[in-house]
Amino acid sequence: MARKPKDVTVLHGHRVITGPELRATFVEDDENAENPGRLRRRILHGVVLVLLLGLIVAGIMGAMGVMSGQIKFPSAIQAQENSSVCPSTTFDYTPPAKVKVNVLNATSRNGLAKAAANEFKARKFVVGNVANMQTGYRGVAAIVSGAAGQSAAFTVQRNLPGSDYFQDGRKDASVDVILTSDYRGLVKPQLVDQTPGTLSCPRESRRVADDSQWPVMPTQGAKP
Repeated sequence: MARKPKDVTVLHGHRVITGPELRATFVEDDENAENPGRLRRRILHGVVLVLLLGLIVAGIMGAMGVMSGQIKFPSAIQAQENSSVCPSTTFDYTPPAKVKVNVLNATSRNGLAKAAANEFKARKFVVGNVANMQTGYRGVAAIVSGAAGQSAAFTVQRNLPGSDYFQDGRKDASVDVILTSDYRGLVKPQLVDQTPGTLSCPRESRRVADDSQWPVMPTQGAKP
């Protein structure tokens, strides 16, 4: 009886791993060792995935912070309010004859600018332009001047209690008086406070914030 051929892949009951099988096991490691560029690409891909995951997590946390109110962004109005600082200088009452005023009507009441201009003239103010205007401001009146006209603006404001002061970039000392919805006339001459004081601009949040114009937009061709 012929013997079966001996299986060379089995030794003492255990399977012997052949050379080709061993090489196949380590082929990937050999490829990485022989292709460092491929290994670098795999590392780069891993780093990119980690960064993307971090950005997604940060975005989710930021959105939750905004919705909960823990993260707040300053608005355009807040930025304007922070930059609109009311002058703190104490001014003396300037004689009206040294103050030039432009009277502007920002209401729908016809003839209001002319009537107010006549009142200023009766008090010896120098009246310049008398016209209509449009403005986003609401209140009694807006008193507008450049830095050189702040003392004059103080005198005008003492004749118009409840008005708010605004500063613009003009270089002369002229003062604009913009009559708005709550205007009811100048204070009686004998009641004008002529003691030293400061300009009044308490309603910072009501300064014109609805457009980029400061502080009013004129209506071309309007009549007083």
